[in-house]
Amino acid sequence: MSDITVNLALPYIKPAQAQKHVTHNEALQMLDATVQLVIAARLASPPAVPAEGECFWVLPGATDAWTGRSGRLAFRQDEAWIFIAPVLGWRAFDRAEGRLKLFTGTDWDDIPLPASPQVSALGIGATPDATNRLAVSAPATLLTHAGGDHRLKINKAAGADTASLLFQSGWRGKAELGLAGDDRFAIKVSGDGAVWTTALTISPQGVVRTGQRPLVRTSRTAGSLSPSAGMATGFDDLHLAAGGFALGAILGSGQGRELVVPAEGTYLLTLNVEAQTSSGHGVALRRNGTTDLVAVAGTIGTQSSSAIAALFEGDILTLRHTGSAQLLFGYGHTEISAFML
Repeated sequence: MSDITVNLALPYIKPAQAQKHVTHNEALQMLDATVQLVIAARLASPPAVPAEGECFWVLPGATDAWTGRSGRLAFRQDEAWIFIAPVLGWRAFDRAEGRLKLFTGTDWDDIPLPASPQVSALGIGATPDATNRLAVSAPATLLTHAGGDHRLKINKAAGADTASLLFQSGWRGKAELGLAGDDRFAIKVSGDGAVWTTALTISPQGVVRTGQRPLVRTSRTAGSLSPSAGMATGFDDLHLAAGGFALGAILGSGQGRELVVPAEGTYLLTLNVEAQTSSGHGVALRRNGTTDLVAVAGTIGTQSSSAIAALFEGDILTLRHTGSAQLLFGYGHTEISAFML
């Protein structure tokens, strides 16, 4: 029978041994050093004033009282050093790093994770909660390939649920893209995080809709009118409007209202004029009462013209007339259309 135990090398008390308490105390010393093991630091030389009960990992090139003890645990007890050789698989708390370590046979390393770990919540620089079970606080997050493709998958349970990316500022939602409440891909924006506007949708069939794209088709109330030279006429009916186009103030001529541009951008403008009688006339789409954007001139019949122009939010559009003619107003007759490119 061996004189020591197999794993911790604790000395046995021998039959008829004198001063049995010495052997027993040596075993207790080793147990006290290795059970609930805490490594205070990794050093090559003993600390000047070691605290009773502290344990150190002796680095290569050990000196002074630790000479020749590299790769051992140095345990301070009763103002003396006890040296213990750890065994593969021992665990210890590294006080300097604040981490639990595993002895690999040559050094103390972090305890490896399981091959396929599962956790209910994970925080990286942040605190997860019941909803945000993965929380990351960092300057950036990198998702990269493992030698080929890399796809980020966001799956929802049913069509009426949401699978999206939400972009916030000051913890208020400002933009969202994904499948929000149905199976159409959508991009939504918000100014306050409460009221949302859908800027773009793409159906499962690939049909693209931009419901907030500024566009309009408008005319004065249906009927005939012979505007005098220099008269300004406006619009009464928005036959088609989106993106904020609206009618403004009534013109001084009493013939319709201003058309107010909702957003800055480049627009395609089309002017259509239908004359029932004419001795020669002209009609121009004018911005802010000063700048002609597109114009037509002619006699009896229909004249059309298109132009591309830069418009600004709040611009006012009206029609300015020259010559003499009786014009037919209304949908499909004298009207304008405009949409942002």
